[in-house]
Amino acid sequence: MKYFKVEKDKNICQECFWCESLVNCPVDFLEDDCFGCAACVLVCPYEARKTVKVEKKEKIEIEVDGKKFKVFEKITVKRALEDLGYNFEKIPGKAIFAPCEVGGCYCCSVEIDTDIKPSCITPVKAGMKIKTDIKGRYPLKRIVGGFMPHTVGGVGTPWYLKGKGYIEVALFTAGCNFRCPQCQNWTITYRGKETEKYKALTPKEAAEEMTKIRKKFKVNRMAISGGEATLNRKWLVEYLKELKKLNPDKEARFHVDTNGSLLTEDYIDELVDVGMTDIGIDLKSLKTETFMIITGLKDKNLAKIYKETAWHAVKYIVENYKDKVFVGIGIPYNKKLISLEEIEMMGKEIYKIDPEIQVCALDYRPEFKRWDIFYPEYREMEKVYHVLKSTGLKTVTCQTKYGYIGP
Repeated sequence: MKYFKVEKDKNICQECFWCESLVNCPVDFLEDDCFGCAACVLVCPYEARKTVKVEKKEKIEIEVDGKKFKVFEKITVKRALEDLGYNFEKIPGKAIFAPCEVGGCYCCSVEIDTDIKPSCITPVKAGMKIKTDIKGRYPLKRIVGGFMPHTVGGVGTPWYLKGKGYIEVALFTAGCNFRCPQCQNWTITYRGKETEKYKALTPKEAAEEMTKIRKKFKVNRMAISGGEATLNRKWLVEYLKELKKLNPDKEARFHVDTNGSLLTEDYIDELVDVGMTDIGIDLKSLKTETFMIITGLKDKNLAKIYKETAWHAVKYIVENYKDKVFVGIGIPYNKKLISLEEIEMMGKEIYKIDPEIQVCALDYRPEFKRWDIFYPEYREMEKVYHVLKSTGLKTVTCQTKYGYIGP
């Protein structure tokens, strides 16, 4: 078995303190006490934190689902459970779903000494009592925040509304199953620490706060984004239920922005049943290799599943809910990440699904860990616009540093 702890490379560290701002580290980043969750490795924009192999010797006794076991000390609850034969996966199923690895989404939560905690960032302790089945016994939680009004909205916001004052209010969910090096929302994506503005809320608490913000800014659209909004399925479904209860008027719109990687047909059906009226799906690429470059995923099989799930989600929604759900598609562009040829191929595939669907090309710029790329020039995005329009797509917009091109 391989075990790790994290060490900081002082020659690389820029003392930006993002790790301390975003990571909920129970040992206050003391290397001798590190238990190897590696959340700080994911969040460091300068890659100054590195995992180092360690040899485990000392064991402690814990209780899991009523049985006593000996496990190594200074490891996460997740790792202890894995050592005991519990399975954790990156795709929801029979195993415990653990996508974000920073404690933001709460998908991998278990009961620990009568409290609910994410297993991915919680260290084991002697005498700890763990219960892995918490269904129906605790209120759902997820770290959310950033409740705010928007003048532009997201990929799933109709283009004709953009730029006309405040058009919707949004909240952002912590945690993501992608590892995009150029992530523009990385301070949300890798958040596992609660603050005054970001807290672990129940669906009802989040819905109540969103309703207050809606009333304050007098808009009809309420969006949820991230990070990745769809990670914690039960939380999202309950949130939309609560939000619709609080906003029963016909003018209310419930908008989900997502990477689409988890949107199976039954998940989509459930979201529509509980009230989703608008959705924005980012289709990162057509080729799996490009998808891996953009998302930072190393597992080719997982990347392929995520990519194909997102594409199928668009097709399924258009075929089954075109009259009920507004669909917008996001396409990334930076010449270092994806070619114009692949953009054209994507446009042709989207045209086959629905030539009327709204498509927005997003200018991917230097951010987070990817400073080897340049901000796309206006002329580049103009080319992207014409390439997509040449495929026959009717509604195309392109994000640029000077505003939007199109439709």
